[in-house]
Amino acid sequence: MKSYKLHNSFLDNLVIKYNFVKCFYKMRAVIMKKSITPNQIKQNNRSLIYHYIYNNRKVSQQDISYNLRLSRPTVTTNLTALEENGLIRKDGQMDTEFVGRKASAYSIVADYRISIGVEILKKEIKMIAVNLYGEKISHMVSAITFAYDESYFKTLCDTILEFKNTLKIEDQQILGIGFAVQGLVSPDKQTIVYGKILSCTGLTITEISQYLPFPCCFIHDADSAAISELWVSPELTDAFYLSLSKHLGAAIISQGQILSGKHGHSSTIEHIRMQPNGAPCYCGQRGCMETLLSMTSLLTENEDAEEFFQKVRQKEPAFMERWNTFLINLASSINMLHLVYDTDFILGGYLAQYLCRQDLDFLHERIQEMTPFSESHDFLLISKMPKHNISIGAALPYIQAFLNDSIL
Repeated sequence: MKSYKLHNSFLDNLVIKYNFVKCFYKMRAVIMKKSITPNQIKQNNRSLIYHYIYNNRKVSQQDISYNLRLSRPTVTTNLTALEENGLIRKDGQMDTEFVGRKASAYSIVADYRISIGVEILKKEIKMIAVNLYGEKISHMVSAITFAYDESYFKTLCDTILEFKNTLKIEDQQILGIGFAVQGLVSPDKQTIVYGKILSCTGLTITEISQYLPFPCCFIHDADSAAISELWVSPELTDAFYLSLSKHLGAAIISQGQILSGKHGHSSTIEHIRMQPNGAPCYCGQRGCMETLLSMTSLLTENEDAEEFFQKVRQKEPAFMERWNTFLINLASSINMLHLVYDTDFILGGYLAQYLCRQDLDFLHERIQEMTPFSESHDFLLISKMPKHNISIGAALPYIQAFLNDSIL
């Protein structure tokens, strides 16, 4: 099985929907090189055709020939090869308004390769399998309490393999497994360099991957969430992504890239001190943004988020007061961050599914009271992927690495 290595530049340049125009001209440039061989030309044409089908979902042979400026025999030969290798399939006929015989349609086999994302939490893991379009195939949550020891790693991997077996797929179909963790990871995605929440600083991916027959990597959970947001919003270029979940996290997106910074801790806003004498933070300081904007700070122990927001929408005073306090702290934090980085702010994470237009209006009003500048109302956005965003984001890098491979 071919291994798809993840480079840091990939995660930093995750323009999630594959840009066909760039692909087209890149391939053409390669073809024009004097050193190119006939075999390379065939491979490049095959890749062009595959990505054209991928981006357009359902196409005819005529569409491919016309738009890629390839001869019909060339297209026919490559379609046959791609179909024989299991990458594409005939998919009925094309819809047309003209009378006469309809052209055969082709689409990719979306589960030709899949990727698995695993979110590691203190008391559970969340697993998801996605196809080549990043679409959910299956999802599972398993109650496993984290421990930095061999027994946990074996149990974790056994659980992942059990999940994989429920998918009824071959091992060769799995591109890799991305592990989203509540901590900072090294540029090569192999080591957790700061993991206070799980007490896992120094954990290497090999301590886990030794029990799995697939490529593996670590991804910071906030980066994973931002990756999934980029996947569903290909037009997104610049944004500040706030992950409002059990713990606070963030990711800076600039020109379609996730910025990690010189030392890998850009956007770790959770440790900005907002109240020097405030509540203790897991980092050892007091009054960090984490203590004001995490769901841990919003909900009492064992309190259910669904029930909490139901009472908020029913306008029960005690719950509304807690929610308004949270929103005021959020507005203050956004205002400060927005003065530093003037861009759109995406409110994501587990909390995003409970946000509504009324909440955005409240935030905007509070920000307007704090800022010296007139702010556009639409710079606050709710995430387009509030559910499974972290686990899906952990799976997507292997999908993108496969799509970026020019030789199929």
